[in-house]
Amino acid sequence: MGCRATCWQVLVCVTLCCTLVFVNAEDPYRFFTWNVTYGNIYPLGVKQQGILINGQFPGPDIYSVTNNNLIINVYNSLPEPFLLSWILSRPLIPVPFPEPADDFTVLIGDWYKANHTALKAILDRGHKLPSPDGILVNGRGPNQTYFTFQPGKTYRLRISNVGLQHSLNFRIQGHKMKLVEVEGTHTLQTTYSSLDVHAGQSYSVLVTADQTARDYYIAVSTRFTTKILTTTAILHYSNSAKQVSGPIPGGPTTEIDWSLNQARSIRTNLTASGPRPNPQGSYHYGMINLTRTIKLESSAAQVNGKQRYAVNSVSFVPADTPLKIADYFKIGGVFRVGSISDHPTGKKMYLDTSVMGADFRAFVEIVFQNHENIVQSWHINGYSFWVVGMDGGVWTPASRNQYNLRDAVSRSTTQVYPKSWTAIYIALDNVGMWNIRSEFWARQYLGQQFYLRVYSPVESPRDEYPIPKNALLCGRATGRRTRPL
Repeated sequence: MGCRATCWQVLVCVTLCCTLVFVNAEDPYRFFTWNVTYGNIYPLGVKQQGILINGQFPGPDIYSVTNNNLIINVYNSLPEPFLLSWILSRPLIPVPFPEPADDFTVLIGDWYKANHTALKAILDRGHKLPSPDGILVNGRGPNQTYFTFQPGKTYRLRISNVGLQHSLNFRIQGHKMKLVEVEGTHTLQTTYSSLDVHAGQSYSVLVTADQTARDYYIAVSTRFTTKILTTTAILHYSNSAKQVSGPIPGGPTTEIDWSLNQARSIRTNLTASGPRPNPQGSYHYGMINLTRTIKLESSAAQVNGKQRYAVNSVSFVPADTPLKIADYFKIGGVFRVGSISDHPTGKKMYLDTSVMGADFRAFVEIVFQNHENIVQSWHINGYSFWVVGMDGGVWTPASRNQYNLRDAVSRSTTQVYPKSWTAIYIALDNVGMWNIRSEFWARQYLGQQFYLRVYSPVESPRDEYPIPKNALLCGRATGRRTRPL
C-alpha cells in the first residue's frame, strides 16, 4: 500500500510541477508550481477535510496567456485530486464556431459530507456507500457559483461530471444550449434544453445571453435516483438588477429512453477539423475490419463476506508493484497476462490482478454488457473510442445491424444503461498498460477495473517512449536501473 501511495504521489508531483501548456510559437512551455495540502473546507456548511491547491478550495483555474481559454482546472473535492485537462485546437486549425466571448469551466458532481477516509472505511468493512449529501458546482453549494454574461454575447461552458457516481442533468433557466464538443471531438451542433452528463464525461456547449437582463438559475440534479438531489448556480447578466426568481427549472428524473435518445443524437461533425489539420471524418472507422471482439460483463457479489465488484467474474486487486513498471523490468509474479477472459465466463466472482493482453495496432470491438438496474459509466485510459451503438437487452452479433458506422462520436468515457449494452470500436495504436474501469469510485475501488496490456515486441521508442532515467521506482522494482533513453 505504501508503495502505491508513493508512486501516486510522485505521479501527482510530476503532473503538477511539469504541466506543459501551449502558449505561443515563441514560448511553447509554461510551468506552474502548486502546493498541495490538506485543510478545512465547508462546501455544504459542514466542516470536513479537503485538498487545497495553493491554499485554495476549489483549486485554481489555469489560463493560457494568449486567448484566455481554459487549459487545466484542478477540482479537489474528490477523495484524490482530480486533474482535468482541456485540449485546445492548434492555432492554425479553425474550430467550427465563432470564438466565444469567454470560456467557463463548470465542474459538477455529487458530494459527501464525510471525509474520504470515512468513505473508504465503509467500503473496507464490506458495505456500500450511502446516498451523497448534495451536489456541488465548482466545489460550492447552492447559489454560491456565479457566471457573468454580457448581454447579446455567446459563451462556451465546458461541463464535466467529476462526482463519485451519479449521472447528472444540467440545464439553464430560460436558455438553450448548443452542443459543440464532446471530450475532444467536435459534434453536430444540436440544441438542447438540458443535457445528461454521466460520471466522468465532459461536454462543451455554447450559450447566448439573449434573454431579459436578470439573473437565472443554473440547475443540476441527479438522474435515475429514488431521491432527486438538486443544486443551483447563477447565470448573471452584467446589467442585471433582478435576482433569481421563480421555480428552479425542472428536468428529467428517471426516464431511461429520454437519455438514450439524447445519447444517440450526439454525433461527430464530419466537416470540422480535428486536432490535426484534416477533417474528423477522414478516418473511416466503419470501413476497417475488426480483428477481435471483447465482451465485458459487470457484476456485484459478496467475496469472503464483503461487497465486491467485478468484470467477467474477476474483481481486481492491486499488486505490490505498479504493473507498467513490472512489465518494463520483466519482473515475474506481479501479474499474469490472460488472468481475465475477453468474454464472460459465468464463473463465481474471484479476486486477481486482472490483465488482458492485446496486440498493438489491432482494431477491436468492445461490448459493455450491463445486467444491473443502474446506469454505469466506463472509461479507458490512453484512448478515445467510437461509441457505435447502445440499446436495451442483451447484445448479440445481430446487434451490429444498428451500429452507426459513419459519424459516431469519439470519446473516452461512455455510459451503459440499465439492462442494456453499449458497443465501441477502438484502434489500439498506443502501446502500454491501460486501465479500463468503472467511473463509480466505490466500484472501481472494490474491483470493477482491469488492465489492457497493448503489446509490441519491437520495443521501439517510435511506439512507446522509454521510462525516464530519473524515474522513482518502488515495490519489486526498487533499486533497478532504467535503460538509457
